Amino acid sequence: MAPKSTALTTKVDNGSPYQLNSEQIQIASRSLLKHLGEEAPAPEEGAKRNLLDDDDDNSDALPIWLTLTTKKHITDTKRLKPGKIEVPHPINTSKSSSILLITADPQRTYKDIVASPAFPAELSQRVARVIGLSKLKLKFKTYEAQRKLRSEYDIILADDRIITQLPKVLGKTFYGTTKHRPIPVNLAAARERDADGKTIKAAPVGPGVKPPKGTPQAGTAKAISSEIQSSLAATLVYLSPSTCTSVKVGYHNWDPTHVAQNIEAVATALIEKYVPKQWRGVRGVHVKGASTMALPIWLADELWVDEGDVLDEEQVKVVEEANISKKRKRKLLSEAANGETLALENGDVEGKKKKRKAPVADSLGDEVAAENKKDKKAKKTKLAESNDDRLDAEIAARKAMLKKQKEEAALPAGDEVPISTKTKERKEKKKNKAISS
Repeated sequence: MAPKSTALTTKVDNGSPYQLNSEQIQIASRSLLKHLGEEAPAPEEGAKRNLLDDDDDNSDALPIWLTLTTKKHITDTKRLKPGKIEVPHPINTSKSSSILLITADPQRTYKDIVASPAFPAELSQRVARVIGLSKLKLKFKTYEAQRKLRSEYDIILADDRIITQLPKVLGKTFYGTTKHRPIPVNLAAARERDADGKTIKAAPVGPGVKPPKGTPQAGTAKAISSEIQSSLAATLVYLSPSTCTSVKVGYHNWDPTHVAQNIEAVATALIEKYVPKQWRGVRGVHVKGASTMALPIWLADELWVDEGDVLDEEQVKVVEEANISKKRKRKLLSEAANGETLALENGDVEGKKKKRKAPVADSLGDEVAAENKKDKKAKKTKLAESNDDRLDAEIAARKAMLKKQKEEAALPAGDEVPISTKTKERKEKKKNKAISS
């Protein structure tokens, strides 16, 4: 009897191993949908059905995600502008969801296009509001106004030419999560093509410079409506500097065949368009629900891209030693210097010298010791200058004057006007001079 295979995934028998196995995708889709159907909340008994709800509305359905794991980061920077991948079965199937369309200036041009008879009436009813970038900056500066705008519409579309300016205008209210981020739509006029079918480059227009008169800035009603419909039908890709990327491919109430077809289309387009080195850079492809385990569809045999990415033990040691940062070295030197200064202040210089290893610490210790000696000499010189004989004489004279004042205050008061000690001293000096002369 042949032993049972313990492989998590099975690859195609013929051809390149770098391709998906349709049978493996079907098995994973059926198993996941069965599990999610058991976990999905059942409708309450006796609950009335809302007649206004669309049959194709997936607002209460559980989403299914395709998870792509790469061997290296799929991108170096976080991209706030999502990518679009066309799928056989559209993700946004609701026909009653309201749409907010953010356009380049002037907004009146696009309002007229949406209201024109050439624009599909069904899609025109869903586009509830058209607003230009300048009006958006002027009216929705506050956080409360932005939250109100976000809650009024189900889907937000934005002109591809201004979508990179929206993160500063809308902030974290719209860009905090991927749920309310604007979807890019190409609303510009189609460029002219030459005889070979190549697009002719448009004349450069600088900031504040208007394009030449007669140049159409917006596309036709037919082109804009088809672009909006294709953007609504596509699934979105949000890239970030990581090795894991998740893309929505369906809902738990779909047919397993539809989910499998979307999985195959998204995986192929995602790997060929966004992954460096395509299949060689893929580590694994999984499918999962919002809170379920990931079911593997395709797993790589090797965990590296090139043979040069695999290092020996000796090379790993060299890399680890080289990764010691300059900040760490500075910290060690400062700790050694601080230890030396403390030892010098405590007088334990010889004991500290035995523990010292770095020559930098020795030089720092010598400098600190020389500075301490200079400070001690300066203190001694200051004390010697302060011992002056004049200061002692002034103190003795002051004490004698105070003693005389006390004696005069103790004598009984007479009829004569009391004479101050200063006048007495002057009279005595005059008598002494007269006697000497």
